[in-house]
Amino acid sequence: MKLAGKDDGILGITAAMPQGTGLERFGKKFPDRFFDVGIAEQHALTFAAGLACEGYKPVVVVYSTFMQRAYDQILHDVCLQKLPVVIALDRSGIVGADGPTHHGLFDFSYLRHIPNMVVMAPKDGGELSEMLKGALSWGLPVSIRYPRGSVPDLEIKDKVEVTKELEKGRGEVLKDGKDICIAAIGSTVYPALSAADELEKDGINASVINARFVKPLDAELILSEVSKSGKLLTVEENVLQGGFGSAVLEMLEEKGATGIKVRRLGIPDKFIEHGGQDSLRKRYGIDKDGIAAAVRLLLH
Repeated sequence: MKLAGKDDGILGITAAMPQGTGLERFGKKFPDRFFDVGIAEQHALTFAAGLACEGYKPVVVVYSTFMQRAYDQILHDVCLQKLPVVIALDRSGIVGADGPTHHGLFDFSYLRHIPNMVVMAPKDGGELSEMLKGALSWGLPVSIRYPRGSVPDLEIKDKVEVTKELEKGRGEVLKDGKDICIAAIGSTVYPALSAADELEKDGINASVINARFVKPLDAELILSEVSKSGKLLTVEENVLQGGFGSAVLEMLEEKGATGIKVRRLGIPDKFIEHGGQDSLRKRYGIDKDGIAAAVRLLLH
């Protein structure tokens, strides 16, 4: 809404999810620039592609699990033509009490292999604002995935403001360490930081990377941090097949990086059951305790 107040070309599109995505407020403020296409995700993307052809800046906001329906339109109508459509994937990761159909655990995997697509995930609310601002300025197909829930209490920034232009494909080091590197993305970044603090009590010095981008991956940053210890743990709230950890493994192979001990944390090859977000994250080892346990296992 802040960005749309400064740019008449920004449009909001959803598919029967105006309340859940928060776009209802956008629609009330900008009724001529808001479109709810109903339960028709495929149309939402083709419609957005047409608008982008005419110079508009469409933002398509849909739950991650329902964006799967529009895979063909993302590939052919948006990415093949390299159109500047922003795809905002709400409720990505473990969703919780809505059941196995609503977990958004596949979007890294079904988007990152498509040419021209930028794939990123913020660690908190401030970074989400920066990513949205960047996505609307890069002139490319971009996806931003974020979880269900409020911004983290541990948010590093004091205020959520759209002030900083994010550099495409650049991660950041949040904590320096010499024993192992933890590369996390999105909702797993703060649990990784908390795990690193716990490990420090046991004399284990872990560095923590906020990767930000699955594509393009910040290979230079990851290689630089991994070279200190030769040990790497990747953490994501996405299926392991084809996800962030897979992207890192592929990058290591492409760069000829050898002798690195790697472990990946993420969601196994199964449909995840109904349950609370915290309990399911604990069950699948992507919470603070699970990350710390994986580090100890990798080291010892």
